[in-house]
Amino acid sequence: MTTILLIRHAVNDFVKTGKLAGWTPGVHLNEAGIAQAEALGARLAGAPLNHLYASPIERTMETAAAIAAHHPQLTVQACEQIGEVRYGAWQGKSIAELAQRKMWAVVQEYPSRAVFPEGETMRGVQTRIVEAIETLVRRHPNQLVALVFHADLIKMCLAHYLGMHLDVFQRIVISPASISTLQLGHSRPFIVNMNDTAHLQALKSTGSKADEQSPRGGGAQ
Repeated sequence: MTTILLIRHAVNDFVKTGKLAGWTPGVHLNEAGIAQAEALGARLAGAPLNHLYASPIERTMETAAAIAAHHPQLTVQACEQIGEVRYGAWQGKSIAELAQRKMWAVVQEYPSRAVFPEGETMRGVQTRIVEAIETLVRRHPNQLVALVFHADLIKMCLAHYLGMHLDVFQRIVISPASISTLQLGHSRPFIVNMNDTAHLQALKSTGSKADEQSPRGGGAQ
């Protein structure tokens, strides 16, 4: 049975701009995000990781690097198939402005029909991430694989393996620097845990509380 750790990247300051980041270059972890990533790395320091993949943009690669720092035998492998949603013409736009468009309501209420102008469909994104997971399971049987990527994709992945319809995937909460664990063998999948943030509690208790970035469809950073 292959175990997949679904890890969301740590926090950044782009969310404070009120814009949709997507694949926007130059979005780095902020001070709180660096602390989150370091806590995440320490949490997984003793894990027998066999492979470490990340979405190929700065905030995910930086989070993955904090994990790799405890596993010198591993290199972070950039994987475009687990990359952020391709928002097309919406990328970099004001979320307040996008919320006035008819398609925004579709994204929120009926995402299986959502199509981002010049970008992907939400159902296409879910298919993409599930295919990526299944490819990695075939490539790495009976191993422990960590993936560092994005909230909506993690939610879509979990929804698929939980047997939930895509239209209700936003009921799942995935916090920054959280770990969710999926196990896949020859038959049914197992969701071992979801949105585990135990390693971040010390940061909150010492006053280094990071921006939790409340979940929202079509705009989670």
